[in-house]
Parts: sequence; structure tokens; C-alpha cells
Amino acid sequence: MTEVRAVLFDKDGTLFDFGGTWNAFATRLLKRLGRGDAVLTARAAEVIGFDLRLGRYRPDSPAIAGTNREVALLLASVLPQKVGALVAAIDAEAEAAPLVEAVPLVPFLEGLRARGLKLGVMTNDSEAVAYTHLAAVGVKDHFDFIAGADSGFGAKPAPDPLLAFADAMGLAPAEVVMVGDSRHDLIAAERAGMRRVAVLTGMADRAALGRYAETVLPDIGHLPAWLDGES
Repeated sequence: MTEVRAVLFDKDGTLFDFGGTWNAFATRLLKRLGRGDAVLTARAAEVIGFDLRLGRYRPDSPAIAGTNREVALLLASVLPQKVGALVAAIDAEAEAAPLVEAVPLVPFLEGLRARGLKLGVMTNDSEAVAYTHLAAVGVKDHFDFIAGADSGFGAKPAPDPLLAFADAMGLAPAEVVMVGDSRHDLIAAERAGMRRVAVLTGMADRAALGRYAETVLPDIGHLPAWLDGES
């Protein structure tokens, strides 16, 4: 089997625990957009699959793997704000989201770099928010490539942004493993011809991810052991 020479990570639900980071974000965003109107807030929560009573996303939420624009389009169907204003509001709240690392990222990434691996991030969040989040936890410079859905390569589940990473690193797709927490991540990797590793720090469970991934790990901290088994 082809040697793994690079790892491309999803961001939310992979590098960062999804529930710990994004449930608080959504609660604040919905209150901001609802402007004190309980009916509007409830409608907005419904279209993005967020349970206001429990304060968390439902597993089938279209917002989990969607781009910020896709989420804004859903919200625009029930709110008076225009799509552009909604995207701006989502980005602003996302930049202030409480970041819960799936594992301590600095030592984890330093360990991967010590193996000689190229590292990248491809998220369906915006590029600016990705840079903000990675810089906030001190790991922006650990990555050779960082892209969002608005970086010009497209968004997952299309393979194009993943192939852009392989091309930028001068590698064949088969030399790259994509690590993600959603079907979007894994389907994109399959279409790109990359290896596929799923983690359970997002909203999807093992049964949902197992049919798309080579392996399903509890979190990214188990990746080095998996890489050792593949070498």
C-alpha cells in the first residue's frame, strides 16, 4: 500500500470537538439573529437543525457539514436578513466561538511533523475563521495548507479542495489521508482517491461513518498508532 506522506484535517469536529465548540456558538447566533423574537428564533433553530431546549445540534443538522453560505441560505428562508448579512453574522460569531481542542493540538501536530508529514486543513467554514481559530490555539504555523469553502477550491464533498492540497504538496492523492468527522469529509476523500480516517468528535456515530472510512477512531490522538500500523 502507498506510504502516507501527508494528512489533511477537517477542522470542526476533528481538530476541535464539535459539541463543545459549536453548540454555544449556535445558541448565541440564534439569539442575535432572532432579535428577541422567540418565534423567529425558533424558526431559525428549526431550519438549521438546532435543539434550543437542549442547546445542541441534532445529528441530522444540515449545518454540521454545510458551508456558512449554505447555512445562511437556510436562515434567510425564515429570517428578514439578507444572505450576505447572515454570512457576516455567522463569521463574526464563529470567530468568537469557544474552542475546545479534540486533543492538545500543539504536541499532537508537532509529533506528526516530526514524522516528516505534510499537514493541511480543509474546512467548509470560511478561510478567515479557520486562520483565526488555528492561530488562537497556537497551531496555525504547524500547517502547510489551510483552506476554507471560500478559498477558491470549492467545498466538500467535492474532491477539488482536497486535490488542491495534494497538488500544493506535490503528492499523489493516494499519499494523503483525509481525517474528518462527517460523510462530507469521507466522500470527498474517496472521490479524490485519498485514504479515509473518521473520528468520533463530531456529531456522527461509528455506524454512520464506518461505511465510508477505512477506520473510525475515537479522536485524532489515535492517528499516530494507526499510521504506525499502516507503515
